[in-house]
Amino acid sequence: MFLTRADFRIKAGAFDLTRSGNILRIAAGAFMFPHLAGKFANGGFNVGTLGFFAKAGFTPAEFWLGLAAISELLVGVCLVLGLCTRFAALGGAAVLMFAVYALQVVKGFGWTWNTGGYEYPVFWAIVCVAVSMEAFKEHARSGLSRGVPATSRLRTA
Repeated sequence: MFLTRADFRIKAGAFDLTRSGNILRIAAGAFMFPHLAGKFANGGFNVGTLGFFAKAGFTPAEFWLGLAAISELLVGVCLVLGLCTRFAALGGAAVLMFAVYALQVVKGFGWTWNTGGYEYPVFWAIVCVAVSMEAFKEHARSGLSRGVPATSRLRTA
């Protein structure tokens, strides 16, 4: 259940685009990068984004904006590369749910993305949960959660 060395290895199979789970995982990670980029402007934090964080009640706003940026960077890189996927995807869902909370506090209820609502982060949070579930199932199938080396499983099968 916990992290293993295998979680930190980039595997060729993680980029097999004939597997729909890989496409979804890579897309979920790649969609973190525009959010990360939007937090910066003119060599520092975006003033508008800082104001949004402050208005949402995240004080000090600089700390929370930095934490969000670091989280989005780590989640994005891990998901795109297939590293620690089980936990990175859950982290991505958590980051996105904080975004939903902030939108609710600042703008009130609004669903559609084109009116500043939170359908977009809710959708991607659900995608991240699905990616995490698949990664947990794959981890359990591989026997790594029980500490059984792959070579032992092959000999006993």
